[in-house]
Amino acid sequence: MADKSTQLTELLAPTVEALGLELLGIEYLPAPGGALVRLYIDVPAGHDDAAAEAGTPQGVTIEHCESVSREVSAQLDVEDPISGNYTLEVSSPGVDRPLFSAAQFARFTGETVKVGLKLPQDGRRRLTGRIVSVEGDTVTFDVDGTAFQVERDNIDKARLVPDWAALGLAPSKDKKDNGRARGASRKASPTPHDNKRPDDTSAGAE
Repeated sequence: MADKSTQLTELLAPTVEALGLELLGIEYLPAPGGALVRLYIDVPAGHDDAAAEAGTPQGVTIEHCESVSREVSAQLDVEDPISGNYTLEVSSPGVDRPLFSAAQFARFTGETVKVGLKLPQDGRRRLTGRIVSVEGDTVTFDVDGTAFQVERDNIDKARLVPDWAALGLAPSKDKKDNGRARGASRKASPTPHDNKRPDDTSAGAE
């Protein structure tokens, strides 16, 4: 049986695609006060190049997040797949992009990722390694020089580890920086759903 995140992704992906965007995946985080439903959206491959040629904004914009939030909120109210209260959040992937499907892992072959596992393997629940290959639903990582194979279904969470130096965001060595360099990530402000009656959605940049 598919988990709630997978069920919601299958339900909402066509709605996001109808807006000309791609639904990368969904995080469903239940909590006593109400669940958090976080959608990660992106502009389909090739659309950024077309946007650049046309002189229009590239990547996910606040307007994209607002549009998705409105349409998804309406669909969730009609379909009613979530019992109880929940908060809807729509976000761009950011530089520490989350990976959900085997195809997304394959797209970033050679990149380093942090991975959390649902069930431990070889005594590990977490690992950091480079994506070596993807065959079917099996992802092979290079962890400290050793091949480590994981079935996609056993991956709970995975995020790219940004190369801050390559991005030009590494802190200067001659300056003290107590913070962590972060890339820009836009997301719609959380929309609380109380008894299936969402408030108006506004958007902010993070």
